[in-house]
Amino acid sequence: MNHSTLSQATGRPFTPWLQLACATAAAALLGGCLATTPTMGENKGTVTGAAGGAQAENQNSALEKCSESLGTMAVQEDTSAPWFMQLRGYQLGSTIPVLRLMIQQSNCFVIVERGGAMRNMMQERQLQQTGEMRAGSNFGKGQMVSADYTMSPSIQFSQKTGGGMAGLATRAFGAFGALAGSMSQNEAATTLLLIDNRSGVQISAAEGTAKNMDFGLFGSAFTGGLAGAGGGYSSTPQGKVIVTAFADSYNQMVKALRNYKAQTVKGGLGTGGRLGVDGGSTPASRELNQGKK
Repeated sequence: MNHSTLSQATGRPFTPWLQLACATAAAALLGGCLATTPTMGENKGTVTGAAGGAQAENQNSALEKCSESLGTMAVQEDTSAPWFMQLRGYQLGSTIPVLRLMIQQSNCFVIVERGGAMRNMMQERQLQQTGEMRAGSNFGKGQMVSADYTMSPSIQFSQKTGGGMAGLATRAFGAFGALAGSMSQNEAATTLLLIDNRSGVQISAAEGTAKNMDFGLFGSAFTGGLAGAGGGYSSTPQGKVIVTAFADSYNQMVKALRNYKAQTVKGGLGTGGRLGVDGGSTPASRELNQGKK
């Protein structure tokens, strides 16, 4: 039904204010329909399920697996990096919990705690030293497991592109077009670095990407007053695409580590390298100086 038909049916001119009022009422009704009771176990993302020791339950079948673990690992993220600040803008928290779940489900590494829970671990040991703990609590020295490796995650970029659908719909249908919302594409690129803690040598580096389509339920005319109805639809996809990019990074890393071959330098790592300089004292430099004689 067009504007002229509505005006004839009501006997009143169909003004822009009336259009906006009708659109707002429709949005409110639709928003009420979206306020459903939460269902446990639904809205699964790329990294799902649980891990207990070497066993995993309900994990994503696309996640790479290892028949045996390659060592112990701590995960550390740079909370001062710009990408970490960007996560706050998406109402997202630390990447570490989901990365640790993914790593344990793969059975490629055994995770050791080096984050906030370390304070609780040390607190228990301090209590042991005060003599307040029961006999047999067994918090003596020599029980902690060292971290063979450290994994560092980073996000190269995470952005939303598109969003032109809302403008087209609004121009075509007036205020009702705001209900059509907007369609945009979320994109993310991530990197994982694996460092040997004893030597400081980088063992592996892997990059991953992901993208999805995000349908915004309401246009900008309603984002202020009706944020509760459609807000989740605009934020959740961004978080999911970041996790998927990290999963892609991790899968690429596991595939590379299956064919791992250590890098070597003639003369040994950290002894000066193979690029000598005139008058230098490294083995390569001495070779260079001897060649001049």
